[in-house]
Amino acid sequence: MIKNWKALSSLLSAAMLALALAGCGNAATKEGTGSSQQPAQEQAQEQTQTDLKTQYPLTVTDATGESFTFEKAPTKIVSVSPAETESLFALGLDNEIVGVSDYDDYPEAAKSKTKMGGITKPNEESIIAADADIVFTGISMSEDAVKKLRELGITIFKTDPKSIDDVINNIETFGKITDHQEQAQKLVTQMKQDVTDVTEAVKAVKPEEKKKVYVEFSPGWTVGKGEFMDELITVAGGTNIAADKEGWYEINEENVIASNPDVILYANDVVEDSKTLDQIIKARSGWDQITAVKNNAVIGLDANLLSRPGPRVTQGLKEVAKAIYPDLFK
Repeated sequence: MIKNWKALSSLLSAAMLALALAGCGNAATKEGTGSSQQPAQEQAQEQTQTDLKTQYPLTVTDATGESFTFEKAPTKIVSVSPAETESLFALGLDNEIVGVSDYDDYPEAAKSKTKMGGITKPNEESIIAADADIVFTGISMSEDAVKKLRELGITIFKTDPKSIDDVINNIETFGKITDHQEQAQKLVTQMKQDVTDVTEAVKAVKPEEKKKVYVEFSPGWTVGKGEFMDELITVAGGTNIAADKEGWYEINEENVIASNPDVILYANDVVEDSKTLDQIIKARSGWDQITAVKNNAVIGLDANLLSRPGPRVTQGLKEVAKAIYPDLFK
């Protein structure tokens, strides 16, 4: 549907699983009497370690409403979504991952894994041969495609993140499924800090001073409200000029000109007919009158950071914020 958009793939589940840290008990003892109770701090640390250990059997639900029960942590995992693959590697599951999609290129270790085909229609024979305990897929695969794979006996867990919080919740879910909750907690803590850093930096931007932003990830395609890429712009203090529609859609060039964005963001890996995406954008009739073009505020971003709803999505958020308000992120 969206040409040249291999980066648009990926990640994580609809399940929201919070990790509760139990409070410490009363560790006070009477003077001069013995007690087997541990100090409160030690109790809290011990309880936290217990909370971060998955108790099986574990039942979770994916974005399609399908329930999965795990009797133990999966030892053989396939991911056919680049964002999901990044999340699983970030949790330290290199040894458990036995297959990835043809487009999975990060981290470096993903490149050496057995390839399982595309992200919308993976190779069924390869997946079956991998004999995985669980197959993860993300936003690029339709529910119909997932259903067909399930009819073949493939256990496939689909995610459909629409926000940064969804991505974080998916990572926590993966940590719980695989008994890697401690790694998941460290990762989401850093991601949340990234969000805080950005929101703190842009909070002084007044509503009337917010910059209008247009993003193009493939020639003629942008994103409206209800998707994580739109949220990146909003959290970064900008206003998405395409937010009057929902989802991913083809642009009306005249509407973009009329909206007159202050900043244009584009995926920097797109090439069509030997032209880069910024060259295509600037060559359009009338676009030379857009403020972003006149002010040389047409900025290329790493397509994977911009488009993959995985562990690097908050790095993408920081890059979006820097592109919109460079003076606030020196």
